Amino acid sequence: MLEQLAKLFSLIVQPAYNLTGSWWAAIFLFTLATKIILMPLALWTQQNSIVMVKIMPEMFRLKTRYFGDRETIEERQNELNKKAGYHPLLSLIPLAIQVVILFGLVDVIHGITDSGAPGTEFLGMTPIIDGGITWIMPLAAALSSVALGLASNKINPLQCEQSRAEKNTTNGLSIAMSLVLAIYVVCGMAFYWVCSNLLSILVQVVCNIIIDPHKQVDYEALNEAREEYEAMETATKSTKKWFQRDPYAAREKSDYARFFNTIGKHLVFYSESSGFYKYFQGAIEWLLSHSDVHIHYVTSDPNDQVFELSKKELRLIPYYLGQRRLITLFMKMDADVVVTTLGDLESSYMKRSYVKKDAEYIYMPHHMTSMTITSTRNEYTYYDDVLCVGPHQQHDLELLEKYYGTKEKNKPAIGYDLLDRSIANYEKQGLGQHESGEKPLIVIGPSWQFGNILDSCIDDLLEELMGHGWRIVVRPHPEYVKRYKPRMDEIIERYADADSSELTFETDFSSNTSVLSASLLITDWSSVAEEFSFTTLRPSVFIDTEMKENNPDWSKIHSDPCDITLRNEIGRSFDPQKMDGLAKAVEEMFNNPLAWSDRIKEIRDNMIFNLGHGGEAAGKYILDRVLAHQEKRMQDHDDADTKTED
Repeated sequence: MLEQLAKLFSLIVQPAYNLTGSWWAAIFLFTLATKIILMPLALWTQQNSIVMVKIMPEMFRLKTRYFGDRETIEERQNELNKKAGYHPLLSLIPLAIQVVILFGLVDVIHGITDSGAPGTEFLGMTPIIDGGITWIMPLAAALSSVALGLASNKINPLQCEQSRAEKNTTNGLSIAMSLVLAIYVVCGMAFYWVCSNLLSILVQVVCNIIIDPHKQVDYEALNEAREEYEAMETATKSTKKWFQRDPYAAREKSDYARFFNTIGKHLVFYSESSGFYKYFQGAIEWLLSHSDVHIHYVTSDPNDQVFELSKKELRLIPYYLGQRRLITLFMKMDADVVVTTLGDLESSYMKRSYVKKDAEYIYMPHHMTSMTITSTRNEYTYYDDVLCVGPHQQHDLELLEKYYGTKEKNKPAIGYDLLDRSIANYEKQGLGQHESGEKPLIVIGPSWQFGNILDSCIDDLLEELMGHGWRIVVRPHPEYVKRYKPRMDEIIERYADADSSELTFETDFSSNTSVLSASLLITDWSSVAEEFSFTTLRPSVFIDTEMKENNPDWSKIHSDPCDITLRNEIGRSFDPQKMDGLAKAVEEMFNNPLAWSDRIKEIRDNMIFNLGHGGEAAGKYILDRVLAHQEKRMQDHDDADTKTED
């Protein structure tokens, strides 16, 4: 067969030599001729590549939707390839043909060099044997491969969309193959390979002109889908180096398997970290005391306090899952009811279950204020229920549904268990009681958002407050200390000479005793103000720094959200550029504690549902939803039996 190929190729090479008088030119013309003859195959491959690029948006959506579920992704990709008419193996055909050409051309070149014709000596030399100047051919082959790789990264429709790693792998293999091939074959063959690489660039340009990928591919949709997938990958990317062992890997794998090996999960709680248990505590404790339901508690914190709590309560079943497995778990969720504080369900990397379509998702708020300003557009959109703290949250959700045209969700009147327990602990510990003559305590507790008190006006604020005989504690947000420690250290250093009986900085966050012991809290836009004032019935001072707006549409949805209105109802607000009257206002607050406490109590009692019983209300509602799913399942079973009998 190879002899027949050699004879066939000679029909091109010999006339080319007769025309040019150069065997090098003849090889070039032969290469050009093969590229022209194979142009229909190149165009077929081009169209196949474009088909792949066309379906890439859907591919990325599949990878996003079923993130981590390799079997499902592969199955859906195969279905998508078949539907679109994409042939994954088609790209191998040109490579196979190139190999056939190489084998056939070997005999042709040997026939030329064996004739002993003048000018054929170098043509038949091999670098690995003859050395010297012949080593220029492997170098030329490698450089031509580099040129082809760089060009393909820009003009090949499929290679353009590959990741950097995929491009590097493809080009690296091509360069290595070109280099190795040219070392072991005669220079004439290496020259053919150089010509083939360079002419392949021209072929790709012609293919792009004949079949323009930009006329068939929606690159805007492709980039959008890719960005969503990459965001998910980034969110789940391990911070550990490749050589670092994950000490929780085996535990995570075991907990993942244990979760899905448990049949009949009716209720699941998901906690982002140990600190989120406090929002679920009241509901969980009520459920454990007033029902026989098993609570499956998934957490992303390997040291979550729930693992210790579960040792005393067998119906509280904890699981630890890292971000990547967690995404898969959410997509395969098989529970009836899922309770979480996680915002942006479905629109973030946490998706509703595609396994159990009727799973009910309940949002547990972790703040008492509005649902518009500090919440994102889709914070609550894909939840079935939102456990509302007060009537203001019900109203906000109704406005959101109307403005965006989203589905109406259940908005039960629940309350806020965290506030209930804060009030109980406050009264039990007697934190509001101060000895006669004791200096009033002011706690400055800013947020960590851009433009917060510490970054914008801390010096002006302290200048206004110091020198009046008050005790001042600056308690930064833990996240601020974590992210901007040098800034915090610099502020502390500036006041190193201040009298410690007048000014101290508190960076130990193991307890909030100092906050609840305060006579007054000063903050910017932190929700700690509502927690402080509603617990202690003492006023707060608000510094009007730049407001955090997670939803840019908030002013179109709600003209007066409580985040703004409360500032001058449970305290006073001040412009950070005009704080000259602040000390006088603080003095007035200290002199009229009863008037402020009566005012704040009235606001609190009207604003918070089921005050003192928020955990009970949440527990009852969640249990009712679990039972409703069980009843529906029994009804469906009875209906199926009746239909079978009929």
